[in-house]
Amino acid sequence: MPRTQHNKHRTKFIFVSGGVISGIGKGLTAASIGILLKSAGYKVAPIKFENYLNLDAGTINPIEHGDPFLCEDGTEADMDIGSYEKFLHEDMGQENFVTMGRIYQTVIDRERRFEYDGEDVEAIPHITDEITARIKNVAAKRKADIVLIELGGTVGEYQNVLYYEAARIMTLRNPGDVLHIHVSYVPTPHHLGEPKTKPTQLSVRTLNSMGIQPDFIVARSERYLDKRRRDRFALFCNMHPEDIISNPDLESVYEIPMTLHAQGIDARILQKLGLEVKTPDVKEWGRLVEKIKARKTKTIEIAIVGKYFGTGDYQLRDSYAALFDAIDHAATEIGVAVETKWIDAERVEQEGAAKIVGRPDGIIVPIGWGERGAEGMIAAAGYARQEKIPYLGLCYGMQLAVVAFARDILGWKDANTGENKSKGKHQVIHLIPAQKEFMQRRAYGGTMRLGAWDAVVKPDTKAFDLYRKYNDFIDEKKGLTSERHRHRYEFNNAYVKDFEKAGLVISARSVKENLVEIVELPQTVHPFYLGTQGHPEYKSRPLRPHPIFLGFIDACIRSK
Repeated sequence: MPRTQHNKHRTKFIFVSGGVISGIGKGLTAASIGILLKSAGYKVAPIKFENYLNLDAGTINPIEHGDPFLCEDGTEADMDIGSYEKFLHEDMGQENFVTMGRIYQTVIDRERRFEYDGEDVEAIPHITDEITARIKNVAAKRKADIVLIELGGTVGEYQNVLYYEAARIMTLRNPGDVLHIHVSYVPTPHHLGEPKTKPTQLSVRTLNSMGIQPDFIVARSERYLDKRRRDRFALFCNMHPEDIISNPDLESVYEIPMTLHAQGIDARILQKLGLEVKTPDVKEWGRLVEKIKARKTKTIEIAIVGKYFGTGDYQLRDSYAALFDAIDHAATEIGVAVETKWIDAERVEQEGAAKIVGRPDGIIVPIGWGERGAEGMIAAAGYARQEKIPYLGLCYGMQLAVVAFARDILGWKDANTGENKSKGKHQVIHLIPAQKEFMQRRAYGGTMRLGAWDAVVKPDTKAFDLYRKYNDFIDEKKGLTSERHRHRYEFNNAYVKDFEKAGLVISARSVKENLVEIVELPQTVHPFYLGTQGHPEYKSRPLRPHPIFLGFIDACIRSK
């Protein structure tokens, strides 16, 4: 429909949909548009709508849907929320992430409370009204000039029809204040050698059948689109050629904002929304891209011993997406190239750490759950300690490093985590009372120690030095910092004296409940051996890498 009416003082809404295949890059595209509009002086608020009936991403196997992204408020969200945080350099939260399960639960709970006054509750308008309410809520809470609304999945799926219907209704009710950006795939079959536009044409036709005409097509392809492809899109999709934006494969995802800006998408969006066209200040982002693409004179190898890499005959990066991003952020800041070696923990368990892990410049044992592969991760932690290889343990990796220390140094061969062995004398990692009740009720979703927890870092430790060096304290005088958490089991305080006497340093404890947050070995004993119960990978950003990853990468370089 024509968009000739504008109200400069009302919130504007941009829907971002996907076509042809999933995983095409809607989130990165939305985040890139977000940083351009924010850099032009507008307050931008993103929101992601997911199709699944889970209430959040916390109970989903990371192999199924990638690494759940953890927010400050404890929200366990989709990876795209991480992209919004990294690009916009802002914390996201519960209002920025919504699942269809959450929508249905809200509507059904409201019906049970008789809040619909005896109406028959239906998908339309009640579900669509709730979707719209969530969009308006994030606009109000964030005081947004522009709300970016990412619709999960691909147009044409039955799971997300109600999202598109809500988008259609919002477009009808807010003339001039709503735009639609369709991110679609343009394949180049090798046997043809030319990009094919037909899949996207059909995707747009499906969008049209739902009452939505896209204002922009962002074409994901191997290379930039040529004029012929733009013209065909314009002809068959009822659009102007200048509204067909090319988003080709790039060396780094952080190049996307500059690539889109060079084609004028930010100016066109502001024009269509009736807003003042301002030039975004992307100098800092440009410098970041230059640093990423600069020639690196040093290369280090980091072995990541995990349990979520494999899916059939393929290996997944997305299972540890935040970790890989944090490594990249720190490596870019320091100016070193990193090669990551993905190692299945079960192979280490079967064949030994020396054979499978080899001699990398650093070893990371990341997040994990349950018994499968745990012995391999314990072996990797022990191997790194014995061979003086820089080691970083993240959550489960911290807990299993404690188990390895107890077995090797304290001589407690039965030492384990209560997660994997409920009986045994030396449960050095255990459930605290607050978590036992949840486990007895099989209440798994959203019941862990989640979100930001403050901790006091002990002076004269590696952890303290890193937070101070990179100015990441909340209060340096008090040694106060904060990390995000997503776990249920804790270091067993009953064994603290035994560990400290044997040389393990407890370098941080939580302000609340006095829980162990960080353990390490002194630098007189090991070049870098640190485990953190929190998740620094979720707080790392391209313009502000996390101190712990900067320290780890630096140690890997020095070790090499």
